[in-house]
Amino acid sequence: MDGLLYVLSGPSGVGKNTILSEVLAKRKDLTYSISATTRPPRGQEIDVVNYYFLSKEQFLAEIENDGFLEWAEIYGYYYGTPKQMVLDRLQKGEHVILDVDIQGAAQIKKNYPNAILIFLYPPSIEELKRRLLERKTDDQASIEKRLAYIDQELAAVSRYDYVVVNDRLDEACQRVESIINAEEVRVTRGYWKRLLCP
Repeated sequence: MDGLLYVLSGPSGVGKNTILSEVLAKRKDLTYSISATTRPPRGQEIDVVNYYFLSKEQFLAEIENDGFLEWAEIYGYYYGTPKQMVLDRLQKGEHVILDVDIQGAAQIKKNYPNAILIFLYPPSIEELKRRLLERKTDDQASIEKRLAYIDQELAAVSRYDYVVVNDRLDEACQRVESIINAEEVRVTRGYWKRLLCP
């Protein structure tokens, strides 16, 4: 039985990385798939730990070789999810969670209709802008690009299966975990059969 594919999206500064870290620490049956990108590393980011940092030429070659589950150009850089690792883990029955933008989520849902899409929503636009400005990981030009994209990102929420408002971190983490738990016990998924005695 294949594992489940979860997709987490939301605008920059909404807290995706923080929530992913919390959920992954509690869910040992959940694997995070590292993305590839052509953007330079930020702060303490490490290649093959935080991202696969590729040159534009390397990234385009991977596109030609159908090496991505999804990919998109965002804020002037390419981002993509390496395909084979995700497919291998799913085929082994492991659950995988991805952190991708709205373009990538749409591609995944089209190609993998059983994927479960979760949108992380800010408590307010003002709070989102404050978080984005305070994290100080981007230059001013990058911040302005991200701010200009917020409306388009938030408008995409209707294409998702679930929405979680990240007002209080602990509650948002609990909601994401609850979604994962609920999807596992859907009758149509069949995972409940693993609990039965042989």
